[in-house]
Amino acid sequence: MNVPLLDLRAQYQTIKDQVLEVTEAIYESQYFILGPHVDDLEKKIAEYCRVGHAVGVSSGTDALLLSLMAAGIGPGDRVLTTPYTFFATAGAVWRVGATPVFVDIDETTYNLSPDRLQEAVAAMDETTRQTVKAIVPVHLYGQCADMDPILKLAAEHGWVVIEDAAQAIGAEYRGRRAGSLGDYGCFSFFPSKNLGAFGDGGIVTARDQAVYEHLKILRVHGGHPKYYHHYVGGNFRLDALQAAIVAIKLAYLDGWSTARKANAARYRELFAAAGLTDRIHLPVEKESRHIYNQFVIRVDKRRDALKDHLTAQSIGSEVYYPVPLHLQACFAPLGYAAGDFPVAEAAARSTLALPIYPELTEAQQAYVVDTIAAFVNA
Repeated sequence: MNVPLLDLRAQYQTIKDQVLEVTEAIYESQYFILGPHVDDLEKKIAEYCRVGHAVGVSSGTDALLLSLMAAGIGPGDRVLTTPYTFFATAGAVWRVGATPVFVDIDETTYNLSPDRLQEAVAAMDETTRQTVKAIVPVHLYGQCADMDPILKLAAEHGWVVIEDAAQAIGAEYRGRRAGSLGDYGCFSFFPSKNLGAFGDGGIVTARDQAVYEHLKILRVHGGHPKYYHHYVGGNFRLDALQAAIVAIKLAYLDGWSTARKANAARYRELFAAAGLTDRIHLPVEKESRHIYNQFVIRVDKRRDALKDHLTAQSIGSEVYYPVPLHLQACFAPLGYAAGDFPVAEAAARSTLALPIYPELTEAQQAYVVDTIAAFVNA
């Protein structure tokens, strides 16, 4: 049996006619960048995320970059964030000239730990603390970070909160949607995301009207009106084709999220029936809505050998992320070393993502768990 990590072809068949119809209309219009399809998607995403505004951008990475620019983050500033996430989170901080300050993660959710965040801030001298300007929590794998203590800490110090919600559209924290919690919410429409485009794309959500207007200006090189520049922005525009496709998919998103959650529940049943839950650590759900961008297990021993075994049996899997950000060569000037963030480092050594996409069948899931059981019991 073949079980890919993700099968977007099956998803495409359910929306193919709608996609072809709208893309043909865009080809005929020759209106490819921004325009009515982007406006429409922005309204729909804002409504879906239960937030006032949304600004379509060229990628999830650019959503982070634009938000940092709009918040005035730059050289001499420090930004608190997690070392266990995709590179773009800290990369965007570095690109605006600011310094990422890493804080270790929660052992069960792999999200930024509020307790360790408090400890890190308490350990700073006043001069250093004054240079902190923002916190960037990441809602990893489809589950929101524990946001209330993070928001409280930010409010106490006057810091901006930029949610990296690239993997978490539709996730909820105590009844509130990802992207509506902080000052900015950053989403990715990379094709492998739960809500993916047919190329790069992203969006920034914001509660504040003035922030929204500023984001729109910075998106087009900081020009408003056209050719008049009070700011230096960037070319962060979203293509009409990508916006139209994402808008089509958005109507299906809740159904897909429900299917992912059902697949996660089935995995729990299958792992329990196989007697593996003492050796295979399954994802922990702590908040009201986990949308399972990934289903990540933890294998304390021989993770890489298990991955190789799954590959040999035609089962897709992936390691997110094998090298924590504080150990990446490009961040060596920050002065971090192995052992500085032990929880993140342990996660990098032991976690493995299994297939969880909505179209995954019960037979495929049973095959995945049986194959893991054969490896663990050998």
